[in-house]
Amino acid sequence: MTTALVTGASSGIGAATARRLAADGLDVVVAARRLDRLEALAEEIGARAVALDVTDDASVAALAEAVGDLDVLVNNAGGAVGLDSVAGGSTDDWQRMYDVNVLGTLRVTQALLPALRRRPHATIVNLTSTAGHINYEGGGGYSAAKHAQAAMTETLRLELNGEPIRVVEIAPGMVQTEEFSLNRFGGDSARADSVYADVDRPLVADDVAACIAFAVQLPPHVNIDRLVVRPLAQAAQHKTFRGQLF
Repeated sequence: MTTALVTGASSGIGAATARRLAADGLDVVVAARRLDRLEALAEEIGARAVALDVTDDASVAALAEAVGDLDVLVNNAGGAVGLDSVAGGSTDDWQRMYDVNVLGTLRVTQALLPALRRRPHATIVNLTSTAGHINYEGGGGYSAAKHAQAAMTETLRLELNGEPIRVVEIAPGMVQTEEFSLNRFGGDSARADSVYADVDRPLVADDVAACIAFAVQLPPHVNIDRLVVRPLAQAAQHKTFRGQLF
């Protein structure tokens, strides 16, 4: 059976991806910091739960030990903190975003690569963002981290060329989940809700999970280098229609 590990699986895109891959018949390992939520998800979908802090070397090493052989790695753990200008940005917030999005992906990938190499073929999926390719005011810290994560993903694909390991980047645009914007704005629900105000059907976590599952389930000689997915209402990072489409 194909085994898949999903990081950041306690909510949002990670939880939706775990559900989708389990429904597709994969043996799923879910990993995140919030073990209570993780264990509830694992029980729901028949997965294995492992506590994980991607910013901690010992935690990542313990994850690699617990997982065993692995066919699919989904590096989903990440997030944004704040919407400050470059001039007024918090170095602590920038550091946190870099630690989770970039170094977290690096740690997990390095730790699990030996397990992936033991399989006949394998897939690494990194969840970046359209912010990793297009900048916007107030998004300097998050965009910088996601640019770095995207660069690391492309570099890894080059370095693994010649090995039977696919490296896939999924770059979502506007996705409305229960926590992403709420966490970004420190629990300010009004500010978080304003991001999606009057947008006709932003993406939801299940939409992105479907894209991940599509990339994973393709024949092993087919690699999706980068899949950019947005809601129809969002033509670009700086152009979002607010109103009814259909």
